[in-house]
Amino acid sequence: MSVSIVMLAVMATLYASGVYLLLERSMTRVLLGFLLVGNATNLLILITAGKVGSAPIVADGVAPEDMTDPLPEALILTAIVITFGVSAFLMALIYRSWRLAREDSVEDDADDIALRAGTLLVPSDGNEQDSSDSEFGNRGEAAISSARDSARSDDGMAPGTAADGGGSR
Repeated sequence: MSVSIVMLAVMATLYASGVYLLLERSMTRVLLGFLLVGNATNLLILITAGKVGSAPIVADGVAPEDMTDPLPEALILTAIVITFGVSAFLMALIYRSWRLAREDSVEDDADDIALRAGTLLVPSDGNEQDSSDSEFGNRGEAAISSARDSARSDDGMAPGTAADGGGSR
């Protein structure tokens, strides 16, 4: 099996550029780095596929050794679809970040700094939710609790009783 040096150089360049961009603070550069790493991986699969042969269609006069294995090409197509889906998700995150903060860079928060210093601050209760992490603030919590209260008052009984199927029988 002979490997093209040009394909190896292109693949190595794509990997190096992609990893460099993945380590940046800008989410757009992270997206571009992810795309470069995905394309480099597709090239790696193509390089390791082996020699080029005829189409894998069984016909008279074609030996199985002369045919190309279709599995690497199927893996590349699957990788393209997965890369497209993850890229769309990253673009949605970038758009949301831009709409909320008008900036594209990821900043360190208190937990990142504490983790780097080795003194991670762990909250005492895992059920606590900060209302500042939602665009609804306290209104979102009020809507959930008021809906829960109205459902309880419609039944006329507390949840867990025999009327709503809960409780002991």
